[in-house]
Amino acid sequence: MKLVLMGTNDFVVPIFDVVKKAGHEIVAVFTRAPKPVGRKHILTPSPVHIWAESNGLTVHTNINEYNYAPDMVVVVSYGVILRDNVLNSAPVINIHPSDLPRYRGPSPIRTAIFNGDKESAVCLMKIVPELDAGDVLMRVPFEIGENDTNETIEKLVSKIGSEMLVEYLSAPEKYVPVAQSGEPTFTRKFVGDDEIIDWAKSPVEIHNQIRALGCGRTKINGIDVKILETRVENGELKIITLQPAGKKSMDWKSFVNGLRGEAVRMGE
Repeated sequence: MKLVLMGTNDFVVPIFDVVKKAGHEIVAVFTRAPKPVGRKHILTPSPVHIWAESNGLTVHTNINEYNYAPDMVVVVSYGVILRDNVLNSAPVINIHPSDLPRYRGPSPIRTAIFNGDKESAVCLMKIVPELDAGDVLMRVPFEIGENDTNETIEKLVSKIGSEMLVEYLSAPEKYVPVAQSGEPTFTRKFVGDDEIIDWAKSPVEIHNQIRALGCGRTKINGIDVKILETRVENGELKIITLQPAGKKSMDWKSFVNGLRGEAVRMGE
């Protein structure tokens, strides 16, 4: 099958790699344009861009350059709105990591963890002009453990999504599209201020915030810190690792030892 692949993020690469190894002809790859990274703002291509070039594939970073007529277009975490020039060229399918119509939009995994959900699903769906509203072709549920993070769930979604795609692409005629049912909910892009910890929240809520976003920012004894890993034990929040401003990450015991006997003051 002749495919055009569209994607950007890290967790997309294993999915596209499995699709390529399944023997499909990839005629082009579309990804986001390189972005400035680091203090020196060095323009850096996306993980999908790097993967495509390393495999000798044609890469585009401007959707307006699309001028293909493949058998199918496969989209995973691309982050670009598709117009008629793509949608009318071939069937367009998408891997979306939520139990649609729940959590349409840009951050379904982070939102599920942030909200403390215990389960979700990966949906293989048809793309239509309305955001994440297309018919569902395949749906595979998965569980979210109490200490799962955005990173661990992305890896799980990569595995599930790649298996779904290979199965579907081998015989797409077998799958009957099913319209989404129920009231949709929508996610938003998380921003830096979402990392700020509100100590009035419960230990579970703070734990969910940190594992969803990768860190939580606060002050401890007047020191700016990023809390990187936590657990909830016996109803209390246990800090595992954190990173004081300008220093390397460390465990909680090492940080407390550095306070030289001061009482710990959270958020001050």
